[in-house]
Amino acid sequence: MFPWLTIAIALPVVGAILIWALPRAKAPAEPAVATASARAEGAGGGTATRVRPATGPGVVPSADGTTAKRIALGTSLATLLVVAAMALRFDTSQAGGLQFEQVVPWIPRFGVHYAVGVDGIALVLILMSAVLVPLVIVAAWNEHDDREDGGRGYFALILVLEAMMVGVFAATDVFLFYVFFEAMLIPVYFMIGRYGLGDERAKAAVKFLLYSLAGGLVMLVAVIGVYVYGGTFLWTDLTDPGGALAAIDPSTARWLFLGFFIAFAIKAPMWPVHTWLPDAAQSSRPGTAVLLVGVLDKVGTYGMLRFCLELFPSAVSWFVWPVVALSLVSIVYGAILAIGQSDMMRLIAYTSVSHFGFITLGIFALTPQAQAGAALYMVNHGFATGALFLIVGFLIARQGSARIADYGGVQKVAPRLAGAFLVVGLAGLALPGLAPFVSEFLVFVGVYAFSPVPAVLATAGVVLAALYILWMYQRTMAGPTPDQLTGLRDLSVREMWAVGPLIALIIAFGLYPQPMLDVINPAVERTVEIVPEAGVVADGASEEGDHE
Repeated sequence: MFPWLTIAIALPVVGAILIWALPRAKAPAEPAVATASARAEGAGGGTATRVRPATGPGVVPSADGTTAKRIALGTSLATLLVVAAMALRFDTSQAGGLQFEQVVPWIPRFGVHYAVGVDGIALVLILMSAVLVPLVIVAAWNEHDDREDGGRGYFALILVLEAMMVGVFAATDVFLFYVFFEAMLIPVYFMIGRYGLGDERAKAAVKFLLYSLAGGLVMLVAVIGVYVYGGTFLWTDLTDPGGALAAIDPSTARWLFLGFFIAFAIKAPMWPVHTWLPDAAQSSRPGTAVLLVGVLDKVGTYGMLRFCLELFPSAVSWFVWPVVALSLVSIVYGAILAIGQSDMMRLIAYTSVSHFGFITLGIFALTPQAQAGAALYMVNHGFATGALFLIVGFLIARQGSARIADYGGVQKVAPRLAGAFLVVGLAGLALPGLAPFVSEFLVFVGVYAFSPVPAVLATAGVVLAALYILWMYQRTMAGPTPDQLTGLRDLSVREMWAVGPLIALIIAFGLYPQPMLDVINPAVERTVEIVPEAGVVADGASEEGDHE
């Protein structure tokens, strides 16, 4: 079988190596200076980032930076073509099982394999990743022209991260998944700490790293436990109902479940282990924030579906209601904190905490509609929030500030930018006709079938979403235009190429989501069938849970 997934992983790595092999520029340029404004008052929290572009004759695009951009864009487009060609060959009638599998011994002594394959959920997440990366590169085209290397290292790190993202969604060996899961931390750490914005970027990068490493170490213990009790790392063998892992003691299964869940909850992130995300988003370049929130955080929710539910079905009933409660807190808490933010990047980060609450709520409702909605929400959130980060990034690049108070009346001087902001903002509050509405509606339908109470409580998140999105739009785009914004440029052709495809996808999947659902539904049905408590957890705990 043609190694589609291996090629999709290898191409970005080759592109990154080519970029790093480029000769250094001889004439250094003065780097941009990032300063932080005064700490926002009240519930705004954090420091609003203000960026002062470098000036002087040395600020010119370097030759190696321009070449690096072209290599990065070409490589990402080639990867997208490979993934798209693979998707066209995907058999939707067999979407519940793994396709395009490769299993090669890697460390035979320890039973570790290079094993990759995709079901419907993994396929759409890989497609989402492959779409976002070239758009991020286009959006960031001129961001690093003032650096000595022209941003060569940044674009190489994007490609390395793309390879890790494809690998983590494709891995069907638990140890290989763990390797990709941890390896993603390296490029993101440098993308925030070295290429980020503001005086707090190093602190934010370290905080992200420490949270992620803590979760990864807990998961490593669980990974070892899976091998000890299951005798293999291969996901297909571990999920076999007649396999050794299926026969383990229920209390052991619960501890192993918890080990994976803690790591995934941090990655998602869920309340109360979410605090790294607003700091990381605020200190990131917009492109980094797109990949961080649009893709990397989905690894957490994907891991819950793939590993927590399918490896330990007997333990699920013990955790359903606690996770549902945490999800509801995330929905409401994230939305309330978003309303109080004065920094646009932090605001979007908190909206994502709320949105991830909807996703985890759908996953642990254990109904086909809710899980299909959750899987679809992962993709739609990636497109909608990715577009919002990019548009806010364009605005920050023009004015040099992420503070909401520094804007107003933008729609009068930059109507295209304001119009794009409005569309993606309405997608963020799940307006009917736009892609997130379909996924959120499915989550509500499925959760209501599970239990009406959490479904009703979760509607608070919908109401609050309208407040924080429309409030941000009103404060930045409507009203009188301040004197300092009268010369604000509208979206350029390059910027429209970066955000236009995302808006088109948001509208297209809002009007016709069936192609994605046809791919997702069989995988969701398999998960629901694997979890034996799916039909009874809505009434409390399983019979086993009641007696133990």
